[in-house]
Amino acid sequence: MSKNVIFGLIEELGKKAGISEVIINRLDNVYVEKDGEMIRLDTKFTEDEIEEFCQEVALYNRKEFSSNVPIMDGNLTDGSRVNFIHKEYTGNTHAVTIRRYMKNIKTFDASPGIFSLSKQWMDFFKILVKARVNVIVAGGTGVGKTTFLNLLLQEIPHKERIITIEDTRELQFNLPNVVRLEARPQVADSKGLAIRDLLKNTLRMRPDRIIVGEVRGGEVFDLLQAMNTGHEGSMTSVHANSPGECLMRLENLYMLSGYDLPIKALRYQIGTAVDYILQIRRDKNGHRVVHQLAEVGGMEGDKILMQDVGLFKDGELRFTGLVPSKVAKLHKAGLAKDFFLGT
Repeated sequence: MSKNVIFGLIEELGKKAGISEVIINRLDNVYVEKDGEMIRLDTKFTEDEIEEFCQEVALYNRKEFSSNVPIMDGNLTDGSRVNFIHKEYTGNTHAVTIRRYMKNIKTFDASPGIFSLSKQWMDFFKILVKARVNVIVAGGTGVGKTTFLNLLLQEIPHKERIITIEDTRELQFNLPNVVRLEARPQVADSKGLAIRDLLKNTLRMRPDRIIVGEVRGGEVFDLLQAMNTGHEGSMTSVHANSPGECLMRLENLYMLSGYDLPIKALRYQIGTAVDYILQIRRDKNGHRVVHQLAEVGGMEGDKILMQDVGLFKDGELRFTGLVPSKVAKLHKAGLAKDFFLGT
């Protein structure tokens, strides 16, 4: 990519710690998010500079960005995520949002204190991956769902075959037996493939685990089927503000699949497929934390049973005193017998 001034700004900001977002609202209205705080920069771009930047990024991602295709998601060469909205829909210039890829976050072991987690809880999350339970990472916008999903992915044993599916490539991990699939929208004569199309095909590719970056539609049906039919240890993220809201969102997204299923049967599918929901939030200081760890445990009547194993209190994730019903499976994966006595 060329030395467009916006690339120059991103490169310069990359030398500073804690900057997670770069936002261009208007030519002279540019913000960064640093350690959870929005800071306005004293900088200004021209219309041509923003247009040039958007077109170079579109070319790199082999996508179109124009008045005919006014929304584009993609990546920069360093893995950072970008989103563009065309100026015809903003009233001034293209709106640019860049979610920076944090290279310093690699593994739990290399990131002490990340998400305000103690070593004991980091060890617990490693065991969740090793035990091949199905995990959903839930949270709002910009709270770190993808970052936490990346941390979990680092713990997958190298002997397993992994298929990942994303609409924009954000997952960052190093495993040998991996196929990374990326959805493409229909453009001109190109048919394109949606996440659901890719997920259906993934079932024919002999995956041990299926990882979907984020579920937003009817692909929930196919993912839950996969979780229930031998692809244990699969993971995804969901936009939701609580574990309860996460379950409701899964129900709503399931209905988008077009299958007319009685609500009790639908909830049974969810309750048997999902094992744990990890709720990510920002604390009062804007720091990203694991706010809640909920275990999903089957059905009672027409309700999905759920219990909190961990809750964020006084600056840390704390054990609630409720031992997971799947504790035998976790012990078999290596969890210490006295783990919950010391959390």
